[in-house]
Amino acid sequence: MESSNPEGVALPPPPAIIPPNVVPIVSEDKRLELMKKASNPKRVPMARPGIGSKGQRIPLLTNHFKVGVNKSDGYFFHYSIDMLYEDGTPVGEKGIGRKVLDKVKETYGSELGHKEFAYDGEKSLFTVGSLPHNRLDFVIVLDDISSIRRTSSAGGSSNPTDSAGDRKRVKKQYQSKTLKVQINFATKIPMQAIVNALRGQDSEHFQEAVRVLDIILRQNAAKQGCLLVRQSFFHNNQSFKKLGGGVQSCSGFHSSFRATQGGLSLNMDVSTTMIVKPGRVLDFLSENQNVKSNDQIDWIKAKRMLKNLRITAHPSNMEYRITGLSEKPCKEQRFFLKTKNGQDGDGEEITVFDYFAVYKHLPVRESADFPCINVGKPKRPSYFPVEFCDLVSLQRYTKALSSTQRALLVEQSRKNPQEHLTVLRN
Repeated sequence: MESSNPEGVALPPPPAIIPPNVVPIVSEDKRLELMKKASNPKRVPMARPGIGSKGQRIPLLTNHFKVGVNKSDGYFFHYSIDMLYEDGTPVGEKGIGRKVLDKVKETYGSELGHKEFAYDGEKSLFTVGSLPHNRLDFVIVLDDISSIRRTSSAGGSSNPTDSAGDRKRVKKQYQSKTLKVQINFATKIPMQAIVNALRGQDSEHFQEAVRVLDIILRQNAAKQGCLLVRQSFFHNNQSFKKLGGGVQSCSGFHSSFRATQGGLSLNMDVSTTMIVKPGRVLDFLSENQNVKSNDQIDWIKAKRMLKNLRITAHPSNMEYRITGLSEKPCKEQRFFLKTKNGQDGDGEEITVFDYFAVYKHLPVRESADFPCINVGKPKRPSYFPVEFCDLVSLQRYTKALSSTQRALLVEQSRKNPQEHLTVLRN
């Protein structure tokens, strides 16, 4: 019999027999890969059983209202907004943005193509269709900047308040501010996303399109003077309920657009927030600190509580934001009163107490020994006797509530189904 290896080349030995109880060695990289696969198993959501077909159908009344859209072939155009003072400093005051954009619309309507827009109050503006240019620069003058910025009065440190005639004379010098507004194109959002939602279909741009609709609702509420808290809004209907400590509950509404199987709907629900009790500052402080007499008010606590709240000051009835309290009592706190039509440096030192008694014919009767409300800047304070100051309505109370206040808030927010339905229908 002939050999199968005629050249005589040595063949390799047969492989060794592996015992059945031997575990193969796995490299470190392979082991990490296996562990990763084991720790991240592929999971999918459980499939829904589908729409029911058996049993009796029961109609349900919900707080979802069906939405329809007339136009579907256009785009929402998104623009970013930048607001600067003349020196290039960004405008950071809250609440000023809507007034600035209203002024831009009033002054430069033709440059904006007379388009309506939805503004979120901060950095975003939306239009249906594009503006004439991708970038627009405007310069505006706000004549009532003190009431917007609420940090300075008409007379600065020289005048806690001014008569109507005085305010007109110093209006331009102290109240007018020149602002630069830049509008830059950001992106466009197809309205088709809303149409898809009406058909119960999801789409890539749905959340962006719904955001525009939510901003339109917020803007409408802002124009009515509502307090805005995210997607909730609260009217100044004075139907507030006491929680104690100078805090009140205020009822309002929450609104949001939702995609459902039946299409796009507007979800409306009741909402509640806490506000500072409007009215006299002295009354609020007494109730907040639970003291029987104004002489017992702790003014260190009062300073922390009042900072950044808005007031109206008598007799001018102008609105300001509180920046602090005076270091001395009203009858001792002095400021420099400039002489009318005089040169720089002409004037006299006078106390806030004497100024109101002599020049305003308003004797300070309750708060002569209390600090004054300061609505000015650190280098140019502006003082009002606290008894002439009233807190503006619809100011959120953001401090922690006591257990008693929380229990009252829960009780006042609770509504039975029929009450809930009545509120939403009205």
